[in-house]
Amino acid sequence: MPKDSAMTQPLLDDLLTLTGAAIAPAEAVLTKATERVRAAVSEGGKVSAARLEEHQAAAHALSWLATYVEALRQMQKWAEGLHAAGRFGEMEKLIHQIAFGEYLWQMSGGIPMSQGEIAKPAEMYLTPDDMVPLAAEEVLTLATKANSPAARARLVELMRDNAGHATFGNTGLDDELEMIREQFRRYADDRVVPHAHDWHLKDELIPMEIIGDLAEMGVFGLTIPEEFGGLGLSKASMVVVSEELSRGYIGVGSLGTRSEIAAELILAGGTDEQKEHWLPRIAAAQVLPTAVFTEPNTGSDLGSLRTRAVKEGEDYLVTGNKTWITHAARASVMTLLARTDPDTTDHRGLSMFLAEKAPATETEDFPTEGMTGGEIEVLGYRGMKEYELGFDGFKVPAANLLGGVENQGFKQLMKTFEAARIQTAARAIGVAQNALEVGMQYAEDRKQFGKALISFPRVANKLAMMAVEIMVARQLTYFSAWEKDHDRRCDLEAGMAKLLGARVAWASADNALQIHGGNGFALEYQISRILCDARILNIFEGAAEIQAQVIARRLLG
Repeated sequence: MPKDSAMTQPLLDDLLTLTGAAIAPAEAVLTKATERVRAAVSEGGKVSAARLEEHQAAAHALSWLATYVEALRQMQKWAEGLHAAGRFGEMEKLIHQIAFGEYLWQMSGGIPMSQGEIAKPAEMYLTPDDMVPLAAEEVLTLATKANSPAARARLVELMRDNAGHATFGNTGLDDELEMIREQFRRYADDRVVPHAHDWHLKDELIPMEIIGDLAEMGVFGLTIPEEFGGLGLSKASMVVVSEELSRGYIGVGSLGTRSEIAAELILAGGTDEQKEHWLPRIAAAQVLPTAVFTEPNTGSDLGSLRTRAVKEGEDYLVTGNKTWITHAARASVMTLLARTDPDTTDHRGLSMFLAEKAPATETEDFPTEGMTGGEIEVLGYRGMKEYELGFDGFKVPAANLLGGVENQGFKQLMKTFEAARIQTAARAIGVAQNALEVGMQYAEDRKQFGKALISFPRVANKLAMMAVEIMVARQLTYFSAWEKDHDRRCDLEAGMAKLLGARVAWASADNALQIHGGNGFALEYQISRILCDARILNIFEGAAEIQAQVIARRLLG
């Protein structure tokens, strides 16, 4: 290991003092960037939608900069909490300093938004004078010394001592949440990991026995209040459960997503009768929901959807097409978004329905009258399958209009986005953790040129940065869940967690496949599945570009 002055001590002196002092300069640059971008996208003192689109690169760069600043705030909070509890060990210190060193450096030089898009300061109209705060001594010390080869090498040494299916570094969660983590980690290792790759290769539905197990463990009613048959636990618990099950297989980690969305919709917008009828059944997995929102020509633009619901007597007749509907064949109730006001062309004429359907039989996927469906073959995320659906006079009882009032569907749906994106960020962390574990095990086992791959610095560096960024994304996700649990608006924080988490999952999977070399390209190796599964995270629940746009709108007011 090189011994020059910048690298002799992996742990910087007075680390928490340094990192704490670095946050204010980063915030100052973010404030200036927000002012610059707001000026570019405003007309008459107000943000213009047309100008925001014209300056989209600047706005999205701002979103990434804000995400990094919030991520460092949460890493500092995490580190200070561990320090106060006497649990800020060497591994945690290394993760913390490397995170600050790398992210502060990227703030000055460019933040990767995707493989070919870098958010540079100049793209946010920042001048050299605007960047002066990042020349503070504390920032420069961290940016030039914290993420050193020595620090990364030592982190990987500690990771090797702690190898196996374990989170690298103390998460900072309380004992109850860690007990939940351990329960679901054991379940994933015992019941999911041995079979996940086979399910993927055969493109099979996750067995009903797994769904039964998860129902018994309370997954489908995790956050549903006890009065409605659920466990009444926090969104933070939902994050931990989703993370651990997704570490086993993203399909299993996603089984509870549609139940979470349906329950959120009913709790926030349903009538008392709808809550009493549906929530206990969802919690017990007596019904399996699916979310039926997206249409072939609308994608993320839900406000322009065309599926219509016309009231005739005591029923609504639904006609139209939907696509990318997950777990649709097995589902027995659909949260179905349709247009009830034919005179509208935007979100104001949409309504949400709790539309019942028969689950698939042995001979027919969609036996319910008035609807048809076909499977969409996909690269990954296969365990529940994706479908396109057609509705032609499909009947929904008027009593199943969510809330009993028309044209509230989009508002009702918007209330679920925070929880859905927090849960997706958690799934991303689980997939990234899986990639890290698989990549690290291969690097330990595979010998080249007389030694294990993990002995080569660039392989070790990849593993170190995976561990660091997973912890960064994890802390940002925990924070968004904490905000949600305290009834605070957190669409900004949830969006940031999802934006960063999805990028970290893809980078981790890609790097783990690179460590595998040619074997990673072989279907028989798990990493080929993990890469395919990771790719969807940047697309569903709001594509990365949509997520950045939403964050920018909040930042710019």
